[in-house]
Amino acid sequence: MAKVHPQMPAAVPPRPPPPSDSYITSRRETFTLWMKSLVIQGNGYTVFNSDGEIVYRIDNYDKKCSSEVYLMDLQGKVLFTILQRKLRVFGRWEGYKCNGSKVDSQKPCFQVRKHCRILGGGSSCEVTVRPNEAQSSYYRIQGLAGKSTFKIVNSEGGVMAEVKQKQTSSGVVLGDDVLNLVVEPHVDHFLVMALVAVCGLIHHRM
Repeated sequence: MAKVHPQMPAAVPPRPPPPSDSYITSRRETFTLWMKSLVIQGNGYTVFNSDGEIVYRIDNYDKKCSSEVYLMDLQGKVLFTILQRKLRVFGRWEGYKCNGSKVDSQKPCFQVRKHCRILGGGSSCEVTVRPNEAQSSYYRIQGLAGKSTFKIVNSEGGVMAEVKQKQTSSGVVLGDDVLNLVVEPHVDHFLVMALVAVCGLIHHRM
């Protein structure tokens, strides 16, 4: 039976991301997304790095597809609070950066709006990121019609991160709850993990 992630040595403690409100590296990094919570009968997702260590998680103790979820690191520090704002036709999600368990600001760091194409089907999301009043960036989540495959691209079309169904080294495709996430260099990992969580909420997988 194929492993979801490498076996982590018992003597080596997991390596958490450094304490900060963002986490950016200069190299491409690969993660395994397990669209399950570590909590029994809970909903959420668990993220493993390339060494098989748990680095991020969402544990939704409430009902599935809750309107409020929390992105945490392994130690349980809340990095983002994600809220769903229900509209008549299209959904909107807001992400608030957190310091421990407290929200840093009353204004969201990012907003995600879902758009559906009437002709040809499918859907995409527009992402607006405003870390402060003086800065704003715009991204798009593409490929939401395929629940296990999507990309996060910047305003120029450059790929920031991509999610696909995970395959073993021998080419065996794992279940649709085990995904491969590649994050490009100089991209905020915290933001990517929060946007992946929004996609999970859109598809009622958490």
